Amino acid sequence: MPTNFTTGPVRVRVPATSANLGPGFDALGLALSLHDDVAAEVTAAGVTVTVTGQGAGELPAGDRHLVVRAMRAAFDALGGQPPGLAVECVNRIPQARGLGSSSAAIVAGVLLARALVGDGEARLDDAAALRLAAEIEGHPDNVAPCLLGGFTLAWTEASGARAVSLPVADRVRPTAFVPAERGLTATARAALPAMVPHADAALNAGRAALLVHALTAEPALLLPATVDRLHQDYRADAMPGSAALVKALREVGVAAVISGAGPTVLALTAPPGGFVAGTGWRVLPLDPDGRGAQVARGRLGHAERGPVAAGRKS
Repeated sequence: MPTNFTTGPVRVRVPATSANLGPGFDALGLALSLHDDVAAEVTAAGVTVTVTGQGAGELPAGDRHLVVRAMRAAFDALGGQPPGLAVECVNRIPQARGLGSSSAAIVAGVLLARALVGDGEARLDDAAALRLAAEIEGHPDNVAPCLLGGFTLAWTEASGARAVSLPVADRVRPTAFVPAERGLTATARAALPAMVPHADAALNAGRAALLVHALTAEPALLLPATVDRLHQDYRADAMPGSAALVKALREVGVAAVISGAGPTVLALTAPPGGFVAGTGWRVLPLDPDGRGAQVARGRLGHAERGPVAAGRKS
């Protein structure tokens, strides 16, 4: 069936995410109240991409931009490519810091492409959009909370990625500690051993199960629930400052973990008054984002193009 492209722009707001959350390696994720805004429309020819904010002047342009690459993959799934595209990105999620910037770009691209096709939702429902986004990213732990919002449990079956979203308990108050240096997921994964002791795997299974209860019902258990032996210690040498900050926060009773592949540190409860992370950290008090990606018609307006500082609700 020929693709019926819509006229006029569409826009999407996508949240930052933190994956793993300690013991939930490649499975658990949390959407956070820090967002990128992206708009796109079909044009007569060519591809233009404008970027402001994080990554401006650094990210590739045209068809090499990750949003466009995700849009191309989605258009293929939807039945055909448009003659041209114009894309505008307002980025607030730090790049290569473990806060899901690539997943945000992928989810934005998939949803924008779907919205630019007249019967896009009938051709590519949310379950299919998740599968496609996970295929592009390589794993579902960040794309799931970005798409669905809240606290997500993701897994992969023969048919592809699946996920469920759970509401987060009110007393969960995330704080992201973002360093100046960047990290690469590929480098972080390369630090992991091919095998781990059975006892460590068993411990992580129990703590990941406990974390589901702690995040959704009993935040007082977050400190023991975020113990991990599968990945964080193996990666510590590559990000000593992040490892030291996690240790310092946990010593004062704060459930802190490496966010995704790092080097950002995520505290799931607010640090005590007077706690000082040290120099070189950008501290972002956040909320869980329960809505996930939000699509609307029209161009980015003043609110979407503004700085929209991250923050926690009063």
